[in-house]
Amino acid sequence: MIEVYHNPRCGKSRNCLAFLENTNQEYKVIKYLEEVPSAQELRAVLEKLNIKPIELVRQKEKIWTEQFKGQNLTDEAVIEAMIQNPILIERPIIIKGNKAIIAREMDKIEAFFEAE
Repeated sequence: MIEVYHNPRCGKSRNCLAFLENTNQEYKVIKYLEEVPSAQELRAVLEKLNIKPIELVRQKEKIWTEQFKGQNLTDEAVIEAMIQNPILIERPIIIKGNKAIIAREMDKIEAFFEAE
C-alpha cells in the first residue's frame, strides 16, 4: 500500500493527496506532525528516498535556521532534530514498496507512478 507523509496545512501536500484521490490506488495518510516517525522509520524512508538526512530537512524553517544552521551535525543528529521537530521534515513524501519520492512537483508524482 502507498503511504503519504502529509501535512494538511501544506498546499503541495494537499495537491499530492488530490492527485492520489484520482488514482484507483489505496493509500494511507501519515500525519507526521501528529504521528512522529521513529529514528528507525526515518532511516527506512531515507533509504527508500536514497538521500542523506540533511536532504530531507526543510532548511528554511525558523527552527532550523535558529537552532541548527551552520552546525556540523552527524546524520544521526539530523535525524534526531527531525524527530524532535517534525516540522523540519520535507513534505509530502510518497512511499510505494521500496521506493519513495519527495512529491512537491506534480510532474515528479506522475513520473513516479508511470515508472511502475
